[in-house]
Amino acid sequence: MEKHAGEIAVLGAGSWGTALALVLADNGHKVKLWSHNPGQVMEINESRANAKYLPGIEIPSLIEAVSSLKEALQATDTVVLAVPTKAIREVIAKMREIQTSPVTIVHVSKGIEPDSLLRISEMIQEEMPAELLKAIVVLSGPSHAEEVSLRHPTTVTVSSEDMDEAGRIQDLFINQNFRVYTNPDVIGVEIGGALKNIIALAAGITDGLGYGDNAKAALMTRGLAEIARLGTKMGANPLTFAGLAGVGDLIVTCTSVHSRNWRAGNLLGKGQSLEEVLENMGMVVEGVRTTKAAHQLAAKYNVEMPIADTLYKVLFEEIPAKDGADILMARNKTHEMEDLTNILKEN
Repeated sequence: MEKHAGEIAVLGAGSWGTALALVLADNGHKVKLWSHNPGQVMEINESRANAKYLPGIEIPSLIEAVSSLKEALQATDTVVLAVPTKAIREVIAKMREIQTSPVTIVHVSKGIEPDSLLRISEMIQEEMPAELLKAIVVLSGPSHAEEVSLRHPTTVTVSSEDMDEAGRIQDLFINQNFRVYTNPDVIGVEIGGALKNIIALAAGITDGLGYGDNAKAALMTRGLAEIARLGTKMGANPLTFAGLAGVGDLIVTCTSVHSRNWRAGNLLGKGQSLEEVLENMGMVVEGVRTTKAAHQLAAKYNVEMPIADTLYKVLFEEIPAKDGADILMARNKTHEMEDLTNILKEN
């Protein structure tokens, strides 16, 4: 397959950044994979492995790991940003000092910044001067890095205010194992990707408590309603939440042992404290930070989000996980169809 179109920079050599670098390499693209860890750079280049994040996966020669951000950004107009939400501003600030020509930034993280309540694309716009920014594209959907690296069938969506650039990014990534759709609803794609992590944490808690599939199915269904309720208030298209970035991502994140957020919730349900969980995970659990942001967004937009609010109490007010589940089950009765109708009316 000959699709080479110059080098592409992937910033962040965690599991997802590495997996996306593999997709690009499979399509014939040269990739500069940036990591701030010199030991990891050496391992990738000399052993062709990234054992901590994707054990057993061979890294092809088209991927070159680098520890210099300047080297990663040379000779490219496409940057895949695969760092945790809390590192976005820091990395963009460093890019700003290096970049001399406009680039398209494809961000693949899923979160919302607490306090500012900005989506990731808004954080990028705030940090990167307009003259250095060709476009921002969001890549999201039901996609565990472990399965992508094994070339298992995966389908995602890309979204941008510049749909020509979204189409170009679609062409860069799409292949027989990695199918890419386009969607013009940037708000919906980002909100769906961020908030499903909250519901996955809660789903993990119900599993940790031993509550079974009935409870998890109800939690996922009502969780999707919460996501759509807030998303439409923020300007999203409600149909986005019925697609890959909504229910698709929600299903995979709430039901898979690959999900960091589900695993973290599971440990909480089994009685560990948040501090113990985060220490044991050893990797970023985006849903924890996003829960704080969702709690603030619900207040800002006057949107009822009982699952997010209860999870906030479990995470940050230290109420027992079982008490949180009891709070949800004891809520006043309501009408499901009326709730869904109101969501549609928002649009």
